[in-house]
Amino acid sequence: MGRWQPKSEGFVLRDGTTMSDLIDIENREVSTRVLSDPEIYELELARIFGRTWTVVAHESEIPQKGDFVSRHIGEDPVIVSRDQKGEIRVMLNSCSHRGVKVCRADSGNTRHFQCPYHGWAFDGGGAFVGAPIAREQMQGTIRSKADLNLRAARTATFAGMIFATFNKDAESFDDYLGDFRWYLDLMFDRSDDGIEVLGPPQRFIINTNWKCPAEQHAGDGYHAITLHRSILEMLQKDTDPDEPFMSGLNVNWNGHGLRCLDTRKAVYDTVAALGADKLTDPLERLKLLPLGLTPDQVLRLPDRFSPAQLRILADFPPQVGGLFPNMGLFSNPAPLPSGPPMYKMVLHAFVPRGPNQIEFYNWFLVDRKCPNEIRDRMSRAATMSFGVSGSIEQDDAEMWPAMSEGTRGYYGRQGKLRYQAVGVEGKPEGWPGGGNVYDGFGKDDNQWNWWLRWAEMMGGTQEARKIQHLDAAE
Repeated sequence: MGRWQPKSEGFVLRDGTTMSDLIDIENREVSTRVLSDPEIYELELARIFGRTWTVVAHESEIPQKGDFVSRHIGEDPVIVSRDQKGEIRVMLNSCSHRGVKVCRADSGNTRHFQCPYHGWAFDGGGAFVGAPIAREQMQGTIRSKADLNLRAARTATFAGMIFATFNKDAESFDDYLGDFRWYLDLMFDRSDDGIEVLGPPQRFIINTNWKCPAEQHAGDGYHAITLHRSILEMLQKDTDPDEPFMSGLNVNWNGHGLRCLDTRKAVYDTVAALGADKLTDPLERLKLLPLGLTPDQVLRLPDRFSPAQLRILADFPPQVGGLFPNMGLFSNPAPLPSGPPMYKMVLHAFVPRGPNQIEFYNWFLVDRKCPNEIRDRMSRAATMSFGVSGSIEQDDAEMWPAMSEGTRGYYGRQGKLRYQAVGVEGKPEGWPGGGNVYDGFGKDDNQWNWWLRWAEMMGGTQEARKIQHLDAAE
């Protein structure tokens, strides 16, 4: 099979480079140039962040009317607000007069936003209210007031996570999640009470390209054996790849990816330490596992999930993954200095700040009605593992800049990112979830699926995905 040649709508860089020069479908390789090239980065802002859904906040950050937070979609600053009707709004933080940011606070509560340059005012939903000295009509009469509103984004929520896109023609949010919603329900939508953030997100700068953490979070468990070896050493475990990091199933769909780990084997000793390994009934096992739920909430799980879902939640829960293009997801156990392990729920966003820098957002979450003792233990488990002080994040935050630095020079840009560890696609008998499922030792399939989605969006064509299916058929 020849290499993929993009259709006429595919891009050609100024030096004549085409998409097929950057993505070698047959050999499952990606040019390292994509991690630093400014021209590619500008196209990503338009063709990826300008086209698809991205996470911007959690609704519990703006619980009251008038609450707002300032965030970004790509490099576009946005205001995420709850207007006076209680509706969630996401709008471009750029005055319709001269483009100045109308909101310069990270968060707060207000009925109106006023541009500091010429004083144009907008209500909490972004509608233009007026300009100073109303009798002079400094906004003119050429445009209607409605034409002068802050640019509004489409919004959608899942488990309180707020997603937005400025693309009016983007797929529906349901189509964006697709088969993945089934797994996300098990991770984050386990209670009628919902989830909330534990304070504002941690935010910090890492000198790396946004794609380095994004493709890893699609499902790269392999790096944990080496990079996170210290965790195994602290737990007095060897590096047998079958436990705890590589045993289970990889699932991907439309660029999204996650890992369903086998809790029947020793994951942080959670199962054996609590005696759950001796139980076969899913609900009885779930009562013992540290899900971050109260016993009453666990007993209500059959009201939300089918018997097949409960079996997956007990034996192969989705624990680590990411949503395309730039989101990381965690709902899994972590060790504590004393006592049994505790679940943590964590969201990441890798917000681009140029081709060689990201702003890392890190949210910690808990179920709304969990008691203070569980809330405290979940917070400590998350803080010890992730964020600026987390043992896992410190490892990763060292590698991503090294990946960017190693591929930025003249010869480094001529290298390849290789995804040639190919798994065997196929669902285990009775597996109820959708998507592309790979059982056994976790290979490169999730990350490769992430890159195929990247190529599809950058090239403006479905050709990359068609060839993936042809390869599978052969």
